[in-house]
Amino acid sequence: MNTTIETLSRYLYWGTGGFLLLLLLLVVVPWLLGVRYIPHTRVGVVEKLWSGSGSLVDGGIIALNGEAGYQTHILRGGVHSGFYPWQYRIHRQPLVTVSEGRIGYVYARDGSPLPPVQTLGHVVECNHFQDARAFLSNGGQRGRQRLILREGVYALNLALFVVITEDYVYSGPVRDQEATKYHDWQTQLTEIRGFDPVVIGYGSMPNVETDMEADTHTHAKLLPTDNLGVVSVQDGAAIESGDIIAPEVHSDGGAGHNNFQDPESFLTLGGKRGKQLQVLTDGTFFINRWFATVEIQPKTVIPIGYVGVVVSYHGGHGEDVTGQSFRYGEQVEHGQRGVWREALPSGKYALNPYALKVELVPTVNFVLRWITGHTELHRYDEGLTSIELVTADAYEPVLPLSLVLHIDYERASSVVQRFGDVKRLISQTLDPILTAYFRDVAQSSSMLDLLTKREEIQKHATAELGRRFKDYDINCVAVLIGRPESKHVAGKEDAIDRLFDQLRQRRLAEEQKETYAKQEEASIRLKQLNEANAAADKQKQLTETRIEIEVAANRGEAQLAEAQRMSKREIALAEGLSRAQELMGKGEASKIAQVGLSEASVSLEKIRAYGDPRLFALNLVAEHFAHSAQPLVPERLFVMGGESGQANEAPAVPNMVGQLLALLLSEKSGLGITVGDVNNVPTAKPQATTSAQPAEI
Repeated sequence: MNTTIETLSRYLYWGTGGFLLLLLLLVVVPWLLGVRYIPHTRVGVVEKLWSGSGSLVDGGIIALNGEAGYQTHILRGGVHSGFYPWQYRIHRQPLVTVSEGRIGYVYARDGSPLPPVQTLGHVVECNHFQDARAFLSNGGQRGRQRLILREGVYALNLALFVVITEDYVYSGPVRDQEATKYHDWQTQLTEIRGFDPVVIGYGSMPNVETDMEADTHTHAKLLPTDNLGVVSVQDGAAIESGDIIAPEVHSDGGAGHNNFQDPESFLTLGGKRGKQLQVLTDGTFFINRWFATVEIQPKTVIPIGYVGVVVSYHGGHGEDVTGQSFRYGEQVEHGQRGVWREALPSGKYALNPYALKVELVPTVNFVLRWITGHTELHRYDEGLTSIELVTADAYEPVLPLSLVLHIDYERASSVVQRFGDVKRLISQTLDPILTAYFRDVAQSSSMLDLLTKREEIQKHATAELGRRFKDYDINCVAVLIGRPESKHVAGKEDAIDRLFDQLRQRRLAEEQKETYAKQEEASIRLKQLNEANAAADKQKQLTETRIEIEVAANRGEAQLAEAQRMSKREIALAEGLSRAQELMGKGEASKIAQVGLSEASVSLEKIRAYGDPRLFALNLVAEHFAHSAQPLVPERLFVMGGESGQANEAPAVPNMVGQLLALLLSEKSGLGITVGDVNNVPTAKPQATTSAQPAEI
């Protein structure tokens, strides 16, 4: 048992010894022979401990010509030989890695010193710092570099360069006193987000939302993406005396400085340090924050209904374009220092707020309220209050009023030149003029006039204030007066309210008078309506009666015409009969004359025998009628006259023969009928017989 243990111990001893020997042969011997292995994730920084060429001079730490010190070339991954341990020391350092979308900053420990006016080392051709010899040979400068490293993996000589990334500080094998400063730089760059590219118009930078909220002056909202970048360059020549901002530089047909991403081109074109007039607009920019910092600012918004008057702090001295009559300052053309003559129309503009200031001037009608506690959204009237007045009858009202104004867009620059901005225009000019005007009006008016003649006062105020404001390029559209109010005093009756009560009572009395008048008029109209209704009810009877009257009138006219015709006929018949009798008398007289005087004497005797000549004459007439060929009673008899007792009828015309016969018969028969009785005998209306032969008696 013991023998076995001893045997095993002996084998183990010799095995360990063999392993150590093998290890010595595989590691130590190659190392002694100058063989070095560099992993592919690292680089080897060569430090030469001694050299026959001597040591470095002039403060350099990187050897270019084989001197002792850190060499320019580096060892990449793999096996390398000839680096004997007694002459070389190999420092294995990690590859420099810059994350995607990030920026790496480079500091050079060696190179030409920077001049006093230079901040960063200029850019030289050195394969992005991967060729240390080219960097030093081409004039590379020590210190912080203008050139940055973009995302990727770089094999750098970390004895010459220090690389600061967001996650790591690659300081190399050199343990210098600046080691803490490298970490300080990393902290500073992290605070200003220097490892991130500058993004304009996509999202927003921290603490920018507060600056880009809705503008309370114009109520025009800015989106988080409505921003721009104001660039401040930390390197290059200083700006000219009297300038506050560096001018914009351009190349003649070249690529330019690519929005400050190419510092060397920027400085070559004559760019100067300080705040730049040129701003960054939408896009992503990889800018060296040691060379230039970027401040995010909101864009300038000119909303609809406004124009922007530009006040430029940059540019050459311009010639005044206002003429000799305008004595409120100078206006210049676009791009010159001063107030630009032409205002900017509505829109969004990427204007540098350090070089240009935009004063918004409303071009639509806007309202100013002189009302305590009331403010419009534009807030121009934020400091205005109701106007205190004293009337001619010792009232002390407080008058609220509103003013509608308009500013001609072509005169906006003149308004800004006169007053600076619209608020100063209101507080320093419009408010004093308006207050003084209405106090003058109140002193010459009674309280009742202010209450009852408001329209007249408004009209006159609009015209008068419009005339005064025109001198200041302001158009007065309307003056609107509110209800005057009394100052509120505890325990005291409101005098204006009492006056209003009186006016209400007076108005009520007038309304009552008008009501009574209307009621009276309504009563009259009702009476007329009733009469019209009654007349309408009797209209049929009235119509019938009127028609009967017209019929009767027509009948009377017809009867009158008939009576007149019959009267003319009877007269003609009577005249004819009388003529006939006259002729007959003449004939008989002729016969008597022919018979002679004997017959006359016989006739006288006959007359004496009758005793009355009338009886003789009647007997004689009867005898003649009996022997007459003409009938005594005609077959056709027309009797004139109407019935007795009827109105509108002519009395019957008595027939002469009829009257004579009636007298004779009445006397012979003893009836005693007189002529009047004959006249009263009723007669028939005219009738016509059918025969034309005369009737016999």
